[in-house]
Amino acid sequence: MSELGFNLVRLHHHDSYWVSPNIFGEKGKEHTQVLDPEMLDRLDWWIKCLKDEGIYVWLDLHVQRSLRAGDRIEGFDEIRKGKPEADLKGYNYINPSIKQAMQKFNENFLGHKNPHTGLRYPDDPSIAFLLITNENDLTHHFGNRFLPDKNVPWHNALYMKRAEEFAAKWGLPKNKTWRSWEPGPSKLFLNDLERQFHVDMVAHLRKIGVRVPIATTNYWGLDPLSSLPALAEGDLIDVHTYGGIGELERDPNFAPNLAHWPALAQVAGKPLSVSEWNVEAFPAPDRHVVPLYMASMAGMQGWDAMMQYAYSQIPLNGAGNPSNWHAYNDPALIAMLPAAALLYRQGHVPEASSVYVSAPTREQLFFQPTSPANARASRIAAEKGKLVTVLPATRELPWIKKAIPPNEAKQVDESNQFSAGTEAAGLASDSGALRRNWEKGTFMVDTAHTQAAMGWLGGEDISLNSIRIRLSTRNASVAVQSLDGKPIGESVRLMISVAARAVLSAGGKMPFLVEPVEGELVIHAPKGLRLYQKLAGGGELRPMATVYRNNRYSIRLDRNLRSNWLFLR
Repeated sequence: MSELGFNLVRLHHHDSYWVSPNIFGEKGKEHTQVLDPEMLDRLDWWIKCLKDEGIYVWLDLHVQRSLRAGDRIEGFDEIRKGKPEADLKGYNYINPSIKQAMQKFNENFLGHKNPHTGLRYPDDPSIAFLLITNENDLTHHFGNRFLPDKNVPWHNALYMKRAEEFAAKWGLPKNKTWRSWEPGPSKLFLNDLERQFHVDMVAHLRKIGVRVPIATTNYWGLDPLSSLPALAEGDLIDVHTYGGIGELERDPNFAPNLAHWPALAQVAGKPLSVSEWNVEAFPAPDRHVVPLYMASMAGMQGWDAMMQYAYSQIPLNGAGNPSNWHAYNDPALIAMLPAAALLYRQGHVPEASSVYVSAPTREQLFFQPTSPANARASRIAAEKGKLVTVLPATRELPWIKKAIPPNEAKQVDESNQFSAGTEAAGLASDSGALRRNWEKGTFMVDTAHTQAAMGWLGGEDISLNSIRIRLSTRNASVAVQSLDGKPIGESVRLMISVAARAVLSAGGKMPFLVEPVEGELVIHAPKGLRLYQKLAGGGELRPMATVYRNNRYSIRLDRNLRSNWLFLR
């Protein structure tokens, strides 16, 4: 993982009910109050090994823990719905006994000493982030669990009492404040309710000794922008974003792609991480374009941490099976992930100097279903420069921290500004470093240290600052990058990454069948370099023939090239 360029790993699903054994041990136990020593030791060993390779760790504290009868949760019978286990999502925000169970887990999990490092997790500098609870918000997804028609009378009584108190305090209509599915007073109430839980959880974690940034839960699953205020109570806002086939072809005049969701979730003054990104359904034939596209957008937007979901959800001691959740054995994704890591970690696409501000009013944020799905001007702005959202001062939510955007920032007006025009085929960023043509389905990166093209490149003659690409392969990704910090035209250590579609063998099984990238790549670089291909299964580099003429290397790409990575040095 370190050699591939990863320096941050998120450890996930350690508590999930479908994982056996999980952090609590084998399935069927009466409670989840005790951590299994063997499973905890496996996690400790993972963290030690990652640390040895200079890889930081993001720890989730809750993912899909299922509560059991022995946990002695109040109102347990009504939330387990006749099953032996109960999902706690949503209920944790109003049920004090669930919050206590989560805090006890945090004490046991974070308070133990890792025997392989000699450190508690809060004292280990390799533990870089914590997430309180995964994909578990009240404001859009789980606020409906307490409604009168959900047959949870004990929890409904708690919920209605809190809603009535909030409505009375702020002079809101009681018959609207509890209606969680509607924009309006309910979104004010749900933000406040969610935020109160996280204030208590963060305080408890700080008491344990946690000093690293804490994310509360995630902006995910088509959340409206009204989900952001409660999330901003954390040290950073974390986003999960998923796309599909043809992400480069999505016209921002009409619809968002997977990069627009985190772009609009970037709240002014708050760091932003993306702990999950991917495309579905598997295997999306053009998924090879997404790593560099997301890394480039992250660089321009100034996002603070990026994680592809997922490197693996199975043991890493074999070839494994094909899945959308195993990038490690997927030749389409893994081919371009090192290039994405290099671009992002070394800042090959600098943060945009032009800043665009989306500043929804109280009415737009809470009383309308505003989201990236209907914010056309903001989507266009995100293609041009850095986009930040400024949350409005809100009487009912006095804890919202007012952020002041840069003086030179340009205000986004959703009524008519920043439209690319429905006739436009694409846009370039204000710096000129990034260009997306949604009509052709292509994306270009043209900076001093990374030059790349991806998407429907077949038959096109593509010229960037120091490279030229002519491919017969219809859909492909090609990247040339400097490894020595010098501009590509002066570099004596260059990495070349190529990828195309990878499909499954008959019956949807391994091995993958990989389409070769065929055509010509021309690179302007110093004289005297040699070309090598990296062989699979080890660090061996095999020399390859190339032609040097007029200060340029001409590299023939064809089906005899059995590698995704070449080096010119």
